[in-house]
Amino acid sequence: MKRIPQAEQALALLRAAGHQGWLVGGCVRDFSMGKTPHDADIAASSLPAETKAIFEAAGYPVIETGLQHGTVTVLMPAEPDAAGQSAAPVPLEITTFRKETGYADHRHPDAVVFTDSLEEDLARRDFTINAMAMCPVSEDLLQHREADAYDFRDPFGGLADLEDRIIRCVGDPARRFEEDALRILRALRFASVLRFTIEPETKAALFAAKESLRYVSAERIAEELLKLLCGPTAEQVLLEYADILGVVLPELLPMKGFQQHTHHHIYDVLVHTAKVVSGVPAEPVLRLAALCHDWGKPRTFTLDEKGCGHFYGHPKHSVLLAEAAFQRLKLSCAIQDTALALIRYHDVWIDDNQRSVKRWLNKLGPEQFFLLMALKKADNRAQSPASQGRLDLYDRIEERARTILEEGQCFTLKDLAITGRDLLSLGMKPGPALGKALYALLELVMEETLPNDRAALLQHAQNHLLSQGDLLP
Repeated sequence: MKRIPQAEQALALLRAAGHQGWLVGGCVRDFSMGKTPHDADIAASSLPAETKAIFEAAGYPVIETGLQHGTVTVLMPAEPDAAGQSAAPVPLEITTFRKETGYADHRHPDAVVFTDSLEEDLARRDFTINAMAMCPVSEDLLQHREADAYDFRDPFGGLADLEDRIIRCVGDPARRFEEDALRILRALRFASVLRFTIEPETKAALFAAKESLRYVSAERIAEELLKLLCGPTAEQVLLEYADILGVVLPELLPMKGFQQHTHHHIYDVLVHTAKVVSGVPAEPVLRLAALCHDWGKPRTFTLDEKGCGHFYGHPKHSVLLAEAAFQRLKLSCAIQDTALALIRYHDVWIDDNQRSVKRWLNKLGPEQFFLLMALKKADNRAQSPASQGRLDLYDRIEERARTILEEGQCFTLKDLAITGRDLLSLGMKPGPALGKALYALLELVMEETLPNDRAALLQHAQNHLLSQGDLLP
């Protein structure tokens, strides 16, 4: 496991001052699974003011993150990078052992009581795999790196649940979810990301408490949802817990069990959707687009006289539903714009020729273009075997696009061998017509009617565009 020297130094300072300090939460879980923790949280017996004084005396800046909840953030120096350059300080949260009482808003404790008991602190946590603590056993903390050099505290069986790959609440699951409704989504996220199973009592409590998700802020829901979608077992979680996710994404519920009545599909809309989600790379915006790409199907469904189902215009309706959901979840504009573009064009036909591929590269940009192709491939793989023949076509289109990019072929105005200034020098007037003329030239280059050559483009503009009176000064 990679060292976290800042945490080790913090534990040493706390012990030197006569206090207990324990690594807790996700870093202990990751350590126990043989993974490198991304960060570290510390629980300490020192009161917030004492913690602050200890680290300020050692010369480390301290931020009073949440004194009323016992938390301060210490800015510890980062190790230099490979070039020897200093990096930004590492923030380390240190929280006093505490108990919590009352959760009127289903999210935050009404009162926090500091305690000198590590076990009482661990008892307030969500799941057993997150309710473990560890601390180096030696006085010379920084000399020990192996697991047996650490004292483990595991009062609720987290290590056994890790071994059995189980998500289990600490204590009464109904109480845990009543305290903090976000834990409902956290349970699903851990199941998806860690490939764990939720044990029966905890699972039953999840369904019983699902309506309390309405108390959780949109931002926290979005954060958990995007992580869940990127998990390796997102497909199974989406299908098994659709009724829970439907509280925050009601657009999912009409798809459940909705049969498509077409030879192109062998799954209902929700199962198809879940398979598309798992079939695209685990990038948040791409998996989000996959989740939403067929939301419009239930409301656009028609059945013809032969009993065949159709979903005319469903991408447009999917965009409308997704746009409302994205705004409700307060997703960033960048995520919204990209995901909506992928949803809008997921069903569009792209011809396997230079002109068509260049047009789509121009329209979407290379990054979005390849995201769209990934979505189209996953969508096709999740259809009936008889309808998966487009996969070879999509491979050829991708290869054509890569060749266009590698060869630096022209498909945007910035690639064009002339600019607006060149057209102005010919006597054209500035304004919308100038841009229209440039795009007309770009079209001819993409169609390979004209070479992307400055002299040829200027000659064509002189011969054909200047004859249009609205381009003259």
